[in-house]
Amino acid sequence: MVAINSSVSSTYYEEMFQKDGSPRLHYERWYNVLLNSNQDHIRKKQEAARQHFLNHGITFTVYQDDLGTERTMPFDFIPFILPPQEWRLIHAGVKQRVRALNHFLEDIYKQQNIVKDGIVPGAFLAPYIKTFSAIRDIDIPLNNHIFLAGIDVIRDDSGEYYVLEDNLRNPSGLSYVYQNRAVTKKVYGEFLRQQPVKDLEMHLHLLRESLYAHAPKHASNDPCAVLLTPGAYNSAYYDHVFIAQQLGIDLVENQDLLCRDDKVYMKTIFGLQRVDIIYRRIDDDYLDPTVFRKESLLGVPGVIEAYKKGNVSILNPIGNGAADDKALYAYVPEMIRYYLNEEPLLKNVPTFLLSDEEQKEMVLQRLDRYVVKNVAASGGYDMLIGPHAEESQLNAFREKIQQFPEQYIAQPTMSLSRLHAYQNDRFYPCHVDLRIFAFAGNDINIIPGGLSRVALREGSLIVNSSQGGGGKDTWVIHE
Repeated sequence: MVAINSSVSSTYYEEMFQKDGSPRLHYERWYNVLLNSNQDHIRKKQEAARQHFLNHGITFTVYQDDLGTERTMPFDFIPFILPPQEWRLIHAGVKQRVRALNHFLEDIYKQQNIVKDGIVPGAFLAPYIKTFSAIRDIDIPLNNHIFLAGIDVIRDDSGEYYVLEDNLRNPSGLSYVYQNRAVTKKVYGEFLRQQPVKDLEMHLHLLRESLYAHAPKHASNDPCAVLLTPGAYNSAYYDHVFIAQQLGIDLVENQDLLCRDDKVYMKTIFGLQRVDIIYRRIDDDYLDPTVFRKESLLGVPGVIEAYKKGNVSILNPIGNGAADDKALYAYVPEMIRYYLNEEPLLKNVPTFLLSDEEQKEMVLQRLDRYVVKNVAASGGYDMLIGPHAEESQLNAFREKIQQFPEQYIAQPTMSLSRLHAYQNDRFYPCHVDLRIFAFAGNDINIIPGGLSRVALREGSLIVNSSQGGGGKDTWVIHE
């Protein structure tokens, strides 16, 4: 029989257990199956799951790592389970947020009414002036700027959900949502069979439909879509391979494409084939060396001109960085009120803009209480978690904030909820968050569940895989 310590913390919200140590109602079936298992059985299953990820090449890349760059994605078999009423809130809140952010992107690249009306300061758009000049007033298919979004959701110590970040450029991790479910079905089927869990497979079909709904106005009769990747050394390359396979589109690198007469073509053994839709996993700056970074070896010369002429669609569209900038994140609740005339269903984490002198001084006085993030960074890089930082780290960030205050925001350290993990033959509570994937074509769809990310280093708040985090399957229970 498996023993699991169900003692709960007064500091954190426990996802699996109630205050008296009994399992929450939506975890009862899962917990009963666990109690009827034995430690050796669980240990063998964990090894089988690890072997599944290894055999299928399910990896990610970590840079600046002396031990090598490629790692198998750590998987924990205890799922993040969402009961129907909680999923309804998350589903509606994420959909509302994506709608507002899409309005924002459509507005700032055209009329900029939200700036004229004094809702968002124009100064925050300054880093995107070059992008504005390159693509201003372009009409994109469906007026949709958000083909795929990853919205990071957390739960605080009171059990309330917050949005932590909006990822609208090239959100990664979709492949792990499906592979986590695949290994759960294959290795831990007896747990899954006990619950009426929503299926994921239909949404791959809907994702493909949404992709082709973005065919440009001058598309060929039978539109061709490709996924443009930086290549096998990119940290999310497995994600690129998986999505291309599941959507039935070609995975290409820049040398596979060329532009001629303001159209994009793919080189094939049968000659050139017209390309109508590019789902790109390359950042704006590297996409076209004739418009952005001249030194880029990853981009396709001329692709922006083809885009401006309406001969090719680029997904996610160029310029989305303005909407997932960590400084502009602070204004998303106001965007929802401005564009939708609605109150936000999901709260923001309180955010201090360090370009504001008063807010900067307040944060610097108690830097050890805050999480500080670079507005343009991701993956847990250039980030300070004050309560866990050494004095040398705090001093280094003080200097950076003083030198480049506009480059950083600060947030109070949230008490992320905890969910048990099983690693190294023992169960222990770990902090978790949830990346919800939304995609849009003729409608906005939300994949039921998402990528549950877990900080496997005991006591850590950083869930990113590049910083020692892992993944869990996410179950949404049917009504």
